[in-house]
Amino acid sequence: MNFDRQRLGFGYGERAVYASDPWKTRGRLYAEGESPTRSDFQRDRDRIVHTTAFRRLKHKTQVFIASDGDHYRTRLTHTIEVAQIARALARAMRLDEDLAEGVALVHDFGHTPFGHTGEDALHEVMEGWGGFDHNAQSLRVVTKLERRYAEFDGINLTWESLEGLVKHNGPLLDKKGEGRKGPVPQPILDYCMIHDLEIGSYASLEAQVAAIADDIAYNTHDIDDGLRSGYLTFDMLDEVPFLADLHREVLDLYPGLDPSRLTHEMMRRQITRMIEDVIGVAQKRLDQVQPQSADDIRSAGVTMIEFSQEMSKTDKAIKKMLFSRIYRHPHIMQIRSDAAQMVKDLFEAFMNDPTLMRKHHWFDRISELPTSARARQVADYIAGMTDTFAISTHKQIFDHTPELR
Repeated sequence: MNFDRQRLGFGYGERAVYASDPWKTRGRLYAEGESPTRSDFQRDRDRIVHTTAFRRLKHKTQVFIASDGDHYRTRLTHTIEVAQIARALARAMRLDEDLAEGVALVHDFGHTPFGHTGEDALHEVMEGWGGFDHNAQSLRVVTKLERRYAEFDGINLTWESLEGLVKHNGPLLDKKGEGRKGPVPQPILDYCMIHDLEIGSYASLEAQVAAIADDIAYNTHDIDDGLRSGYLTFDMLDEVPFLADLHREVLDLYPGLDPSRLTHEMMRRQITRMIEDVIGVAQKRLDQVQPQSADDIRSAGVTMIEFSQEMSKTDKAIKKMLFSRIYRHPHIMQIRSDAAQMVKDLFEAFMNDPTLMRKHHWFDRISELPTSARARQVADYIAGMTDTFAISTHKQIFDHTPELR
């Protein structure tokens, strides 16, 4: 059946010449026919949403664990907020919104239970076998561990989506071919041997907006959750001039506003100011570089999507406040210590006795594997756990499981 793509919504706006073109994608590792009703980037986004990994995000820690309350962000709600900001930026810059949204939705697939604490603990126990990196794990999830299709492992995303997943924070290799931030995780190198993601170049603008959207989202919602939890107060926010100005602006407009409304009015302004700052910087960079294609963006040698110098200072100041007031708070540190020990306990137990892991399709004959391969599969299993499943599994194996509260 033939369809009028314009009437189906494919012509929602003319893309910039430097935007990624879904009709000129570099394709998928496993060739598939085109859809008459969706672009390849739309199909990527839809596949991401329907994965098991996406559903698991609802029970994975962002900052506060589930027992702290129902209103705190989870890894899933954080991801949805990142996707919204990425779409807003992509629309304003005439990029492909579907690709930007897809990269935003998939960017945290590789996160372990208990947030960055779980990742750090898993990296420590995996140090002898290549370590653990949540970005590399995200790639493993979408190229290997999701098993939904009859003809291939993973979900067979386009080259552009995979590139965005791997490189949204910038190139992984410098001009000498060495890792820019240390050794490139082995799972990424292994995949590039069969499907080169060109990890020495920059990613598309769509991937870059997903990366900055991540920063904007967690800078804002961690403040919101911090105020809700009591770890932060409005007086503490005033330590950051940018936030102090927002605080004063809202109170001048709405004297005596209750704390909940005050928080939201400040946060919505924070998101808007940061988005507008990013767009302003991008426009200047694009005027300087004059890219004529998405590949010109990849070879530009500079990140196009980032904060201005002034907003970058604000970003650093906000992160410094969040680290000192929340992430490094003694109570949070105790919870993190207990959570890290739980991950280490599970890893040791599964390495010693793989039968403790629930039967799963990719654990057949795991005991016969070399130690390094077994360790990687144990890491896959633990990384896929939700907070709740990790806690319940620990309780089944060990006599004492700490209360993470």
